[in-house]
Amino acid sequence: ERGKMTEAMVRNKPGMASVKDMPLLQDGPPPGGFPPVRYARRIPNSGPSAMAIFLTAFGAFAWGMYEVGKGNKIRRALKEEKYAARRAILPMLQAEEDERFVKEWNKYLEEEARIMK
Repeated sequence: ERGKMTEAMVRNKPGMASVKDMPLLQDGPPPGGFPPVRYARRIPNSGPSAMAIFLTAFGAFAWGMYEVGKGNKIRRALKEEKYAARRAILPMLQAEEDERFVKEWNKYLEEEARIMK
């Protein structure tokens, strides 16, 4: 019972057979061939059109430029307010500086008079 399923029994050939002598069993296509492969380029037509994308991008750009312009106007007004405040206090600052200068100049003249005695 031990020798029943030998290669000789399975292949119905006496003794060991060379691989080259074994019957050839090769895969092939199914009867009628394989179904055709779809390889055509099929891009769906979903989504916005090119014109819609362009108009949306242009609208976003135009709105952004409008907002930048508004910000520039506000920034310009704040800068002008700052400069107006500086111009308003400039005479007082100049008067303080003139007073300081006159005191220093008088000290210089006194020192010069003391040295030149």
